[in-house]
Amino acid sequence: MYSTTLCYLERDGKWLMLHRVTKKNDINEGKYVGVGGKFLEGESPEDCVIREVFEETGYRLTNYRYAGLVTFVSDRYEAEHMHLFTADGFTGDYHDTDEGISAWIPKEEVLGLPLWAGDRIFLPLLQQNLPFFSLKLCYEGDSLVAATLNGKPLSSAV
Repeated sequence: MYSTTLCYLERDGKWLMLHRVTKKNDINEGKYVGVGGKFLEGESPEDCVIREVFEETGYRLTNYRYAGLVTFVSDRYEAEHMHLFTADGFTGDYHDTDEGISAWIPKEEVLGLPLWAGDRIFLPLLQQNLPFFSLKLCYEGDSLVAATLNGKPLSSAV
């Protein structure tokens, strides 16, 4: 199992979304996601999100929230712990990334974008600014087959 971070930067009621259309062999190809990536040796979740946001955007986080932990289980990919953050404070000069094409999308329009099914569960939790949560998502291929939020199965999620 490996660990990643994912951060949704917010400004003026919009989230910075990354449309993953530029990398070859991208597990997220065609989908919209936040900004983030894999942990380096010895990094904490906070270390990783600060580094990844800076590398992919040029922004230095000044106010962020550790919102939740998402555990991905798949029959196709290695299991993953994704540490989920939101941020509404950042400084610096934006730069493009080779990870995809970035755009500020109104939060109320994000669920209409091509997303992973599990993202449709955790993005509303982020919008509600709920306390820290733990979400387990089980996939067969690209299909979400089970979801558990804070230890309780979500039957309506799949």
